[in-house]
Amino acid sequence: MCHFERSEKSNFIRFVFVQDYSKKKVIKDVKVVEIKKWSGEDGTFEELVRLNENGNFEEFPDFKVRQINRSKILPGGVKAWHIHFNQEDIWYVSPDDHMIMGLWDLRNDSDTKDVKMRVVLGAGTTKLIYVPRGVAHGVVNVSKRPGIIIYFVNQQFNFTDPDERRLKWDAAGEEFWMAEKG
Repeated sequence: MCHFERSEKSNFIRFVFVQDYSKKKVIKDVKVVEIKKWSGEDGTFEELVRLNENGNFEEFPDFKVRQINRSKILPGGVKAWHIHFNQEDIWYVSPDDHMIMGLWDLRNDSDTKDVKMRVVLGAGTTKLIYVPRGVAHGVVNVSKRPGIIIYFVNQQFNFTDPDERRLKWDAAGEEFWMAEKG
């Protein structure tokens, strides 16, 4: 048991707070799929994607992959915000990297319009993130080394009429991309 004198307690108590452990609001139709990871004496194994008989992701059977992209994000780099009106994405970040993905529901007809959420990618975990059309998204690399995103899309990129639109990186506030401290 820890015992503090009243004078000792008053010196630091104004800095003490309780961390928020409440469940955060999730954007409608965004899906986070945890990937199983097996560890052994000789290393690790992860089954990233299982395809059904139609060649689609088992976890996302209506998602037809049309292109697979790779993006390298420098330490501290922010790639945001971008939005698609026809395309949907599925993102993967290696557990060896450490990024924070931001999602912002900008769909007018959505029950979660204007909801923003953050998902930690990598940092020892492995997951796939499904991003529906109309949900703005981006990422910040909070690691001290470059990180890689592999993302699957259901539309091929059209250079003459791109489906991608952009918002300023700080449209949700500069602090949105800062790692929480404490």
